[in-house]
Amino acid sequence: MQSPSIINVCKTFNSSILQYQQFLVNQTNFQLIPSFPPRRYSSYPCISCNFNEKRCANSDRGKVRAKGKENVWSIDNEMAKIDKEKEKEKTRRRKKRGGKRVRNVNRKGDRVMVSGLMLMEVETVLQTQEPVIRPAWYTFASSVSGIWKGVGAVYSPITAEMEPVDIGSRNENLFDCYIVSHIEALPSSSGPQISQIQRKINWVTLNPHGEAQHGGGNLGNKDQDATFNMKEISDRKSTGHILPKIESFDFGRSDVMEEDVMGMEHGLVFFEDGSYSRGPMDIPIGELDESEYYLSPTFKFEQCLVKGCHKRLRVVHTIEFSKGGSDIQIMRVAVFEEEWVSPSSIPDTSELQLDMIPFSQRQRVQPSELTGSWKVFEVSATPIYGDDMTMEETETETTPYVYLCTENLKKRNLPENLVNFGEEEMLDMQDVTVLWLPGGVTAYVDVNKDGILCIGVGWYSDEGINLVMERDYGLDGKLKEVRSKSEMKRRWTNPPPM
Repeated sequence: MQSPSIINVCKTFNSSILQYQQFLVNQTNFQLIPSFPPRRYSSYPCISCNFNEKRCANSDRGKVRAKGKENVWSIDNEMAKIDKEKEKEKTRRRKKRGGKRVRNVNRKGDRVMVSGLMLMEVETVLQTQEPVIRPAWYTFASSVSGIWKGVGAVYSPITAEMEPVDIGSRNENLFDCYIVSHIEALPSSSGPQISQIQRKINWVTLNPHGEAQHGGGNLGNKDQDATFNMKEISDRKSTGHILPKIESFDFGRSDVMEEDVMGMEHGLVFFEDGSYSRGPMDIPIGELDESEYYLSPTFKFEQCLVKGCHKRLRVVHTIEFSKGGSDIQIMRVAVFEEEWVSPSSIPDTSELQLDMIPFSQRQRVQPSELTGSWKVFEVSATPIYGDDMTMEETETETTPYVYLCTENLKKRNLPENLVNFGEEEMLDMQDVTVLWLPGGVTAYVDVNKDGILCIGVGWYSDEGINLVMERDYGLDGKLKEVRSKSEMKRRWTNPPPM
């Protein structure tokens, strides 16, 4: 039989439990009343960097860690320590496999949609760096002037899937567009510049069906052409979605997509063939001011590659920099391929058909098509900063650049996460660097281990030529270098000994 004192203690303990449970119920009911609207999570890829500490954490970008308060009255600390050791063991096993994690939603059949960065190593230096004369503005303005016709599309910066560019009259999504660019050099209305490049782009949208599904072999089959071929014609006809040609549209009555003026601005780097890289001269980097949390500078980075003087590719990255430049969000990736048809002073009256099809009807370039040895001719442009250049920049409204050229034999390897492409279900956005797009196009934004931000585009053709444009920003947020590369693939099976 229990003593009266023990019975009183039990009653007191039970009463305390009931009071504590009632307190929890009251607290739960209070927390159900939302005092702030729910947080909206961004669907854009985010790269977190620490420019202030002169470093960038590649493996821990985008992750937030909070140090919890230690509870010395509970055995939970020992359990948490055991769980932490287990998590470390899992991480070590994951590193031993040597693969990065990519959700297989980015794999359409046997096509690679996204991957990590492809590493290149120099095999032989054929020519050391030599100075190159900066191209004349007149030459560049003449190269880009004229009437250009082409196609365009927009892709997700996360999955590289085609996204709608417009909404039709029936509220359907439209995925392709035809464009006509009217570009001409006009006298400058003010300033010391002799001419400015005026651009006006008209467009029409079409294709409510999205991207056509092409049959393919294994990952990155080298026998697949990245450009349009007869197989794609049969694939397009088999789907029953035959899109109208660009000649069937009247662009005189079409909407204006974009209209701007381009001069010898600070962030514009151009080359002789008409290719260029356009973007801000510096990105705002600094300490995070909580009073200006709403400020998130957004910039457009437009890079243009020219093939054979009459065809060109333009890729526009729209990137947002928040938290003092430590967080980088890729908002949009737009791709345009254009062909020169006539001078700007002569109306386009030709009845020749445009030698290109919408991006939705093309096959995607695969990583294995870019692997192997390449002969690379590179022209780099480096801006000059300093107090002694301030007056010159103010007078001429231009930034002085030093142009250098070099030639190397380089070897490009497959991305690391391609091996485990379909094995893991988790998507780590820090591993999504390269977007493999239709028409031989690659687009990538990456921050290397030294904290250098690189925004690059590539354009591969089945002739074995790959054109590349890259734009680098340093730890201080200033433009560091712009590189234009022409890569030619070495096609022999047994390369001679070096």
